[in-house]
Amino acid sequence: MGEVSRRSILGGTAGGVLGGVLGSTASEAASADATADATSGQTTAASARLQWAASWATAQTAPTAADADATGGFTDTTLRYKLRLSAGTTSGTGEGAAVGGATVAGGAGRPAVRLRFANPFGSAPVVVGSVTANAKPVLFGGEKDVVLAAGATVVSDPVGLVLPDGGDLVVNMYLPGPTGPLSFHRNAHATGYIGDRATNSVFLLNGVDVPTAGRQVVAVLGDSITEGVGTPDNANLRWPDQYAARFRRRPAVANLGISGNRVLLDDARFGPGGQSRFDRDVLGLPNVGTLVMFLGINDIQQPPSQTDPTRILDAYEQLVRRAHDHDLEVIGATIGPFKGWIRYTDALDQVRNDVNAVLRQERLFDRLLDVDAALRDPADPGRLRPDFNSGDGLHPNSAGAKAIALAL
Repeated sequence: MGEVSRRSILGGTAGGVLGGVLGSTASEAASADATADATSGQTTAASARLQWAASWATAQTAPTAADADATGGFTDTTLRYKLRLSAGTTSGTGEGAAVGGATVAGGAGRPAVRLRFANPFGSAPVVVGSVTANAKPVLFGGEKDVVLAAGATVVSDPVGLVLPDGGDLVVNMYLPGPTGPLSFHRNAHATGYIGDRATNSVFLLNGVDVPTAGRQVVAVLGDSITEGVGTPDNANLRWPDQYAARFRRRPAVANLGISGNRVLLDDARFGPGGQSRFDRDVLGLPNVGTLVMFLGINDIQQPPSQTDPTRILDAYEQLVRRAHDHDLEVIGATIGPFKGWIRYTDALDQVRNDVNAVLRQERLFDRLLDVDAALRDPADPGRLRPDFNSGDGLHPNSAGAKAIALAL
C-alpha cells in the first residue's frame, strides 16, 4: 500500500477504490485425523493428535494497585465461573459457512473439552488444582493439580463432556496458594465467585477448547465494545456472542476484548496494545483461522490522543502483515461514532473519519466490517443511533451489538 495513496485520501484528493487485497484468505480447517480418548485422566497419542478450537477465551492483563484480588492473590480459595461456549462439543451437521471459509461439518472425536490456564504477567509459580468442569474432574497429565510456571500456559487433559453450541460450562478451580499476584481479565461481564463472594473478574483461566469438527477459530482482537460494555452482565449479548448465534452450526469465536485497549500504546490498566499482545492472545489460540481487528477508538479519544490517522493505519497494516504470515484471514473494522462521549471533540472525530475513509478505499484488510455504517445515526452521523446507544455515546447497547453481528 503506497503512502502517496494514503496521504491523498487523507487530504481529500483521491477517489475510487485503491489496490487489491493484501495476501490470501485462510485455508479451510482440516478435520481431526484421530479419535480422542476423552475420559478424564487418560492422555493417548490419539488425543494428542486431535485438533482443537478455542470455543471460549479471554485476554489477560497485569493487576494494578486498584485490583485488590488479583494483586493480593489467593490462599485456600475456590474460584467458580460459568462460561458460555460458542461452539459445542458435539460433531453434528449443519449448513453454510462462517467467517474464515471453514465449512461447518461433522468431525471426528468423542465429545470433549480441555481448559487452558495462563499467568503471563506472573512472577512466581502457582499451583492450580483441583479443577472440575460441569462437576467432572479436570486432570493434567493424569494428575489432579499442576504447577503453572510464571509466564507460562498449561493445557488440561481432555474431559469427556457433551455440550451443545451455545452451552454453558461451569468451572471450579481450587488454589491452595499463597499464589501472589495473578494475571486476570478484569471484567468478563459475567458473574463468577471467589468462595461465596461475587466477582466479574476471571483469574488464570483463559481458554476452553473443543474438538474442531471442521471449524476454525474466529479471534476478535478488540476493546470495550467487543468485551461487552453497554450490554447487560450475564446476558451473553456481546456482539461476538450474537454473531455466533446467527448460525445453526455455530463457529468457534474467541472474544479477546479488553476495555480501554488500543492498537498502538500499552497501558498499565488497559493492558498491552494490540500490536504487543497479538502473538500471545491471537497466535496462541489453537486452530485460529480468522482475525477480526476491532481497535482504534481508544487511540483517538483516550489521553494521550493519537491525532495522526497514518499512525493508526500503519499499525493496522503491520498487524495485517503479521497475520498473513500465519495464513490468517484479516477482517478490519471501521471506528464507530462517539459524539456525546465525555471526551468527544470535532477534531478527534475528524481523525476517526479520516481513518475510516482510508479503510473503505484502500482495501487494507481482506474484508471490512463497517461498524460506523452499522451504528451511526443517519440524522447525525457522528452519533450512535438513539436505539443503539447504551447511554454514554460510545458503547452500543444489546441492539447495537446485534447490528455489528449482523454486519459481519
